Amino acid sequence: MHSRATKECRKWSEGDQLLEDYHDHEWCKISHDERQLFEMLCLEGASVGLSWRTIMHKREAYKAAFHDFDIDSCAAMTDEELEGLLTNPHLIRNRGKIFGVRTNARAVQKIREELGSFDAYVWSFTEGKQIDSHCRSVEEMPTVSDISKRMSKDMKKRGICYVGPVITHSFLQSVGIVNDHLEGCRYR
Repeated sequence: MHSRATKECRKWSEGDQLLEDYHDHEWCKISHDERQLFEMLCLEGASVGLSWRTIMHKREAYKAAFHDFDIDSCAAMTDEELEGLLTNPHLIRNRGKIFGVRTNARAVQKIREELGSFDAYVWSFTEGKQIDSHCRSVEEMPTVSDISKRMSKDMKKRGICYVGPVITHSFLQSVGIVNDHLEGCRYR
């Protein structure tokens, strides 16, 4: 049986096994895996204007279409490959979002050249430390932060697309740079 805090923390995922598993085992869990960091950047970008539920139910199709989010493979995708994905009913068939994966992969390659790794870059915004919000209710959970605003601005400057401050905050949660699990949630 889940505690009251866990039940409240899981409200957004309740009733959907895929989302419940994501909440329990991935959301706000620290990651330094470059492939996963890039995957979450791309999936969060795909979610602009849509629900996270929609994206999570298309996640496996995205992995198949985008070479399991291998950064170099995505950067090397041709216009023809990307055009072909626009007919894939298992993806969000938005030209900007589809082509944005390649754009972002190429921007991440430049970040790697400059800083050594994408991991070093994303964690530099918190000096390598996880930020714990210590929220006691869902209403206290932020949707944007000073860190997400700074990251959004810097990512845009570097040519990364679909990274507004709200999406960037969701990205920070998805890779554990920010822990927004409620106080008392057993998955904290």
